[in-house]
Parts: sequence; C-alpha cells; structure tokens
Amino acid sequence: MIRCLKTDFKTSCEELDRLFACNRISALIWNKCLDIAREYRLSNGGAWISNSELQKELKNLYPLHSQSVQAVSDRYCDARKATKEARDKGLNTSYPWKYKHAYPTRWKQGIKIQDRQIILPLGTWNRHKLGYIQVEIPKSTVDFLKNKKIKIIDLIWDNRLRLAICFDDGKKAIKSKGDTYAGIDLGEIHSISAASEEGHAVIVTGRKLRSINRFRNKKLAEISKKQSRCVKYSRQWKKLQRAKRYMLRKSDAQVRDCTHKISKAFVDWAVDHKIKHVYVGNVEGVQRNTRRGPKRKRRSRRTSQKLSNWNFGKLLQYLDYKLELKGIELEKISEAYSTQTCPVCGQRHKPSGRNYRCSCGYTAHRDIHGAMNILSLGLYNDIRFITDIKKTKYLRSA
Repeated sequence: MIRCLKTDFKTSCEELDRLFACNRISALIWNKCLDIAREYRLSNGGAWISNSELQKELKNLYPLHSQSVQAVSDRYCDARKATKEARDKGLNTSYPWKYKHAYPTRWKQGIKIQDRQIILPLGTWNRHKLGYIQVEIPKSTVDFLKNKKIKIIDLIWDNRLRLAICFDDGKKAIKSKGDTYAGIDLGEIHSISAASEEGHAVIVTGRKLRSINRFRNKKLAEISKKQSRCVKYSRQWKKLQRAKRYMLRKSDAQVRDCTHKISKAFVDWAVDHKIKHVYVGNVEGVQRNTRRGPKRKRRSRRTSQKLSNWNFGKLLQYLDYKLELKGIELEKISEAYSTQTCPVCGQRHKPSGRNYRCSCGYTAHRDIHGAMNILSLGLYNDIRFITDIKKTKYLRSA
C-alpha cells in the first residue's frame, strides 16, 4: 500500500535557496499551464488541451528535471478532472484559475538515499547538467524507510520546508472474515458514532480534539491582539509571528495524532465485531453556506468556528486506508434526514439534547440513532427499524 511520510531535513543555506527556487519555478510552470489551457480553450471552441499536448508545450522551457515539469502538468489535469466530477455531482466549483508564487516540486525518478542523505536530481536544461540538491534527514526516518520502495518525493511548505515521501510499505490488504454491516454518523462532539446490524454500537468521543482547537484559537487570538499593537515587521512583531507559527505547528501535530487514535479505535472495534462493510454519512458542505436564503437562520460565530475546525475530511482519509488494510469497505452515502427521522413511525422532528425521543415511544441516543438510520439507508435505501441496541461502548482517543 502507498503511504506518505512528512519529514524535516537539514541542508546548507545555498542548497536551501535552491530548494526555494525549485518551488518558485514550479509555480511558474503551474501559471504557464493556466495560460496555455486558457488560450487553447478560447481558440478551440471550449475544448480542453490534453495532458500530452500540454507537456509538449512545456518541454525545455524551465531549468528543472523533466519529470518534475511533467508532474506539475499532471496535477493540473488531475485538478481539472476532479472539478469536472464535482460539477457533475451538482457542486458549484471552479476550474483551476489562480496564479501561484510557490508550488510543491515533485521528484519521481533519479532519487537516491545514501546513509542519511537524500539526493534530488535537477536534470539538464539547454544541454547543461544542473546537478543535484543534497539534504540530510533524521536517522529515525532512514530506519523507517529501510527496505521500502520510494515512489515520489514532494517539497512542501508546512510552516517550513519539509519533504513528503510517498513509499510502498509492502503491506497488502487482508481479506475480511466478517459478514456484518455497520453505519457511521460523524459528529463534532462525538467524532465517530457507529452501530452494526447485530445491535452493537460504539461512540468515540472527540472532546480532546475540541479542547486542542479551543486552546489554539485562544492562544492565536492573544498573539494577534499583541501583534496589532506592534509595527509590522518590527523585532517584536517577528517574535510574535514565530510564536504563532510554533503554536500552529504544535496544534497541527496534536490534531493529527488525535485523529489517528480516533480512527484506529473504530477500526479495532470493527475488526472485533467482524464488520465487512461500513456506510458513512457524507457531511461535506455542512461547514459552508451558512447564510444561503433569506429565511435560513444565521449560525452564531461560536458554532461557525466549531464547524470550521471540524476535520471530518482528514478523519475519513484515515478511516479509508486503515479499513482497506483490514479488508473492510467504506462507502459514503447521503445522510439526509437521518437524525430527524424516526425509524419506527417515520415522523420527522429535530432532536434536542443528546437523546432522540419520538411520540410513538421510540427512544435512542441521538448519534447512535443517526448511525442506525445511515445503516438502513445503505442497506435498504430508506429508513426503517433494524434492531435494538444491545450494548454501547464508549471510547476515548487517548
């Protein structure tokens, strides 16, 4: 399975300047792709230029490895394709249009690792060899990558220059021995609430994630308030800016670690209960369009901040590859009215509090109720009663 590892590195000031220059050149290539595609579309009745034709237009124009140049055009075409698919689904998205000042440089060939040194080739340009860039990575990273096949290395900006190394870990997905289906209701308070068709349920709380985000927002607000009293780019302003970047790096690492633990807790539960297929409600868009329509109630700033901090996309990514390793399929479906609809009588009403109660006598935990309805939608394409919940297991991320 293809995995990705972000790592820091050390190098000389001269090599660091060359790395920054590589990302600036990659940005020029991206901007050129936008110009070429726009001119081609205007002169060809709205047709898009193909990737092969785009690569021909970019050949021998930039002092960068040919594979790195082609990688930019590949990512531009992939972004264009993803936009087309999103538009076909009814989403209002724009094709790539924004010019960039820096763009991640990608190396796909000629990469060498010698002891702790990674050698990144720059290829040839105008019949002159551009040499290579040499960086040093931590010994722990070298030991982790031992006997693993490196596919791609990206030079990314993650509050500082870092390397994103994609590799094949050699692990293959095992075949699941389970025969049970489950549904997942994603939430901001309870990150994962799941229920199986046999009546087993699990709730993995996300309160630690909330506390991390809340602390980060509080500290960033304090730093920004102090910065507003300083002259921009003064010594004190730069000092506070470094503190802000440190706070962002630290909170990002904490959120990533907590999200990994939440996803692992659910995957372990799914394996123990012999789950073979998981339906998850698609919550994409809940954090946007808060004021569409004159009659729609405006959300408070506090609620909007919570929704913007909700990292359900990253959680779904972690769930996807971890479940795949265990041979469990993950399928996203619409969760429309899954929280409001009673599975017994079919009436709809918005629940208040953490429990769902209906006039017909049906009562259930609000999130488990939503997970069971998502499971019903996945299995039968409608909401119906499946079974009573026998046992609910509560888990924490740490």
